[in-house]
Amino acid sequence: MPTEKTSEDSAGILLVDDMEDNLTALEAVLRSLNEPLVRARSGEEAMKALLERRFAVVLLDIRMPGMDGFETAAHIKRLDRAKDVPIVFLTGSDAEAGYAFRGYATGAADYLTKPFDPWVLRAKVTVFLDLYRKSRQLERLQEGLAGLVERLSGLEERLSADDLPDLAELRCRVRELQQLAAEGQAS
Repeated sequence: MPTEKTSEDSAGILLVDDMEDNLTALEAVLRSLNEPLVRARSGEEAMKALLERRFAVVLLDIRMPGMDGFETAAHIKRLDRAKDVPIVFLTGSDAEAGYAFRGYATGAADYLTKPFDPWVLRAKVTVFLDLYRKSRQLERLQEGLAGLVERLSGLEERLSADDLPDLAELRCRVRELQQLAAEGQAS
């Protein structure tokens, strides 16, 4: 069952590559997903972007001057707010044999060689976008349940007090809690 996308669900896709042509190609492939595409031309720019907003996935080139992809990924995994963001490493087909192993050891969720199949890349990114949306939905449900538990505790305290509330007030509070629970089930 498709869920309606809210602005909170729109986390974006971080594209990290030092080559303008590669960023343009990634944008062309991913534009049809209708999610914000944010460019970073270095590991440092990627870190700044991750501190400014949430991302569903990071597409990260391995070979970059300065902070390379492996070092950037290690920094991302140390950031509390970004440590769970999946990283897909992208590198040329002439990459060293150990790159894939090193990428996964650094915390990559996936690894693709260039030139990549646009359909495969789009499909993989779509999976990460869906996972992000489900995760956000679960967070909202957990927050709603915490609020419900808090209100139930308040009602329980009220019931155990010496001056009991009247029956009409209790019914009203129970209906409110039932409505909150029903809203939580619907989302």
